[in-house]
Amino acid sequence: MAVVHRLAAGWLVDHLSFINQCGYEICNSSACPAAGTGSATAASGACHAAPALAATPLPRDGLEPGAAAGREAGREAARRRFVFREEFFDISQPHIAAASGEQLRQRCPDLRILILFPCILVQKRKRQREPNPGELQALQYHSKIRKLIWEGTLGLVQEGLRSGFLHPTAAGLSHKRRAVSGHTGCGLAELCDMAKQFPAVGAGQHHPVQVLGEESSLPEQDLLCCLTENSSNSAKIIVIMGQQYLVPPRSSFLLSDVSCLQPLLSCKKKFDVIVMDPPWENKSLKRSKRYSPLAPWQIKQLPVPALAAPSCLVLTWVTNRQRHLRFVRDQLYPHWALQPLAEWHWVKITRAGEFVLPLDSLHKKPYEVLVLGRAPGDTEEAFRRPEAVAAIPDQKLIVSVPCSLHSHKPPLAGVLAEFVKPDVQCLEMFARSLQPGWTSWGNEVLKFQHMDYFTPLRDE
Repeated sequence: MAVVHRLAAGWLVDHLSFINQCGYEICNSSACPAAGTGSATAASGACHAAPALAATPLPRDGLEPGAAAGREAGREAARRRFVFREEFFDISQPHIAAASGEQLRQRCPDLRILILFPCILVQKRKRQREPNPGELQALQYHSKIRKLIWEGTLGLVQEGLRSGFLHPTAAGLSHKRRAVSGHTGCGLAELCDMAKQFPAVGAGQHHPVQVLGEESSLPEQDLLCCLTENSSNSAKIIVIMGQQYLVPPRSSFLLSDVSCLQPLLSCKKKFDVIVMDPPWENKSLKRSKRYSPLAPWQIKQLPVPALAAPSCLVLTWVTNRQRHLRFVRDQLYPHWALQPLAEWHWVKITRAGEFVLPLDSLHKKPYEVLVLGRAPGDTEEAFRRPEAVAAIPDQKLIVSVPCSLHSHKPPLAGVLAEFVKPDVQCLEMFARSLQPGWTSWGNEVLKFQHMDYFTPLRDE
């Protein structure tokens, strides 16, 4: 399961396990009949998709018990299974070593000296100076949540070490690994830019949803002007500009930038959960030119109110800049008529249970913020069907070994399951990967679905 341990402080999450439970098993038409037929249930086995907010472990051999197993044995040759490459999660040592006395499993140092003399936190490679106003605001915020981060992470790490999920000797091991780098693919963001040069398609000429069939190659213009859905119980491989991408079962996506969101609106879907990871403006992004950021006024224009169902839960990833956090909490959510509910923190650790960065680093922190808000509810519906889910708590931690690929966020399906009703509609905005049961949108929505990130589990 994606959630390895749950404590009062939060959750220890296995990101890699979640990906591999999504059902990346390719079945041809003779092995897996079309979804919706009576034989599909018996024949698909491990092809079944997990519910939107609960990842279900796959059977080890992918077979249903009983008589169906005999029939499956003759069809194994038509199946190909894929798993995400494990080395992308092989974070054995911190990116920057912590100073003596700052290891996670030791006691929490006194914060008074850090608050009174914040200049001691400036990186040694920088000239000794007083922090600027932004750094001081970040330090003040950090001082408020530091004990929560330290103690909560410590408890979850101890559980992970006791169960064997984390390994205290991992940091001392010398691993011989293949070079790990991100794949640029066919340039999905560039393809979205190119789409603006395509001739305009008249209203009614395209159905808002196209369902993936046996044909693996998709015309780029069709892909960019409607929602693409894999409604089957097995994964599918699609080819875009000569590049192969894996699409998990029961998932849908829209490849576009913010200028072409109409196909998503045309589907007339209302979502109960919306997760978004906006490309925030910052100096390092401008230097790297990794992707185009959005200004706050542009983020405000996103049609979240039109996509949100009554009582929709909206979750926004925020970088560790106080102006972004204040913008989401004080401007963006009120603009969308959302009630801010809570702030959670994603804490990044190594396989040995250490912070990936020193907790008190002034330059970067080993955690990111997730702001939760709620859309207005339907009073009549709430009266007819009282909520049977837990209230959203504040100050929870999601602790995990991060992916080495840039901006590959941890899965939220497992941690949200107790806070929303079953079988809800879920949307991820600015997504770079897909999930079973979810709709995903972004100009790089298939980035981490590229075949180069996966490896065959068994070549048949």
